[in-house]
Amino acid sequence: QVQLVESGGGLVQSGGSLRLSCAASGSIFSISVMGWHRQAPGKERELVALITSGGSTNYADSVKGRFTISRDNAKNTVYLQMNSLKPGDTAVYYCNAALRLRYYSGDLDYWGQGTQVTVSS
Repeated sequence: QVQLVESGGGLVQSGGSLRLSCAASGSIFSISVMGWHRQAPGKERELVALITSGGSTNYADSVKGRFTISRDNAKNTVYLQMNSLKPGDTAVYYCNAALRLRYYSGDLDYWGQGTQVTVSS
């Protein structure tokens, strides 16, 4: 019923920039938190950034000052502007949303399929 679709990944040189987008669709009542996680080969999934409905943000230490998360609540869309990319940023980036559906009382977590970001040196 809910779908999160990421876009904007790709191949970029070290020092370059990418902007990821994630649009949530379906019978959504509200989205409390949207965020981005990433998983590199052989590594555990880690939180990159999140943003609440009120605009509060949190970032992983490794991306502070380089990445900016934002959201458009009217469009149920979250963005991740990634600047000064490093090879260590190479990973599959997953969009995540904690949301409430229409006609359902509880909070639910949804994940996108992921988009590959590759940073070459």
